[in-house]
Amino acid sequence: MTALCLALWGIVLLGSSLSGRLDLLLRGVFHPLVGFSGVVLLVLAGAQLKDAWGQGRRPGAPRGWWLGAAVALLVLAIPPNPSFSDLATNRPAELGQEEALNFVLPPAQRSLTDWVRLLRSQPDPSLYEGDPVRISGFVWPQKGDQPQLARLLVRCCLADATPVGLPVRWPPGQVPKADRWLAVRGTMAVEEHDGQKRSVVVAERIAAIPRPRRPLEP
Repeated sequence: MTALCLALWGIVLLGSSLSGRLDLLLRGVFHPLVGFSGVVLLVLAGAQLKDAWGQGRRPGAPRGWWLGAAVALLVLAIPPNPSFSDLATNRPAELGQEEALNFVLPPAQRSLTDWVRLLRSQPDPSLYEGDPVRISGFVWPQKGDQPQLARLLVRCCLADATPVGLPVRWPPGQVPKADRWLAVRGTMAVEEHDGQKRSVVVAERIAAIPRPRRPLEP
C-alpha cells in the first residue's frame, strides 16, 4: 500500500505539471520542481514494490497511507478550481514594497497591475483623469461598493496571494457576476468615495474572456 500511495501522489504531481492545473495554483517558475517531485515519487514507489515482492512479502502500510491514497484519488477525480474572488476577499491587499514602475508605457498599454502600482505610488486622481484604459481581470465583489476588476499577485502560490483591484463604474444594469473574466475598455475618471476622491475606470466596452492559462501574476 505504501508503494501505491507514493505512486498515486507521483501521478498527481506529474499529471498536474503536464496538464496545466498548476497554472491555477503556482507560479510557472516552480512547475518543473513539482514535475520532478512527481517523477521521484514514482521511482520510490517502484523501488518499494520491487523490494517488497523480491522478499516474498505482500506490501502493507498503516492506515495513514490508506488515507493518503484516498486523498490522492480525490485530487485526481476532482481537479482544483479555485474561486479567485473568494480568495481575494479573504486575503490582505497590501503590496508591500513597490516594484519599479515603467512610466514609459502609454496609458492604454498599462495592465491592471501597472495601474494599481501607479495609483498607489502617485495617488492623485487628477493626474490620470481622461486617460484611456484597457485592462482585463476577474470580477471581485466589494461590500458596499460596485465590483472591482482584479488580479492575484503571488510570490510562490495561492497561499501567499495578494489581490489588487481597480474600481470600475459599470454601465447601468450591467453589474457582472463574481469570478467572471472580463476585458474592459474605458477611461479613467475621478469620483467621490467615502469622502475622498479616487480614480475609477468608466467602462465603455466590456467583453467576456476565458480565464487566462496562467492567471497568477508575479
